Amino acid sequence: MRKELMEILACPLCKGPLELTVEKERDEEVVSGSLFCPKCSQRYPIVDSIPNLLPPESQE
Repeated sequence: MRKELMEILACPLCKGPLELTVEKERDEEVVSGSLFCPKCSQRYPIVDSIPNLLPPESQE
C-alpha cells in the first residue's frame, strides 16, 4: 500500500480518519502493518501491501 492512500482512506464503519502503523516497508510501499481508527477503535490489517478494510465481522 502506498502511503499517499492515507489522504483518501477512511474507516468503513464511522468514516473517521485512520492512523497508519508500519511493520515492514519496501521501496516506499507499506508491505505489512495496520490501519487504526481512534474514533471507533477498529484495527484493519495490511498484508502483502493490501489493506483489508472489511468490517471486523467479515475479516475472519
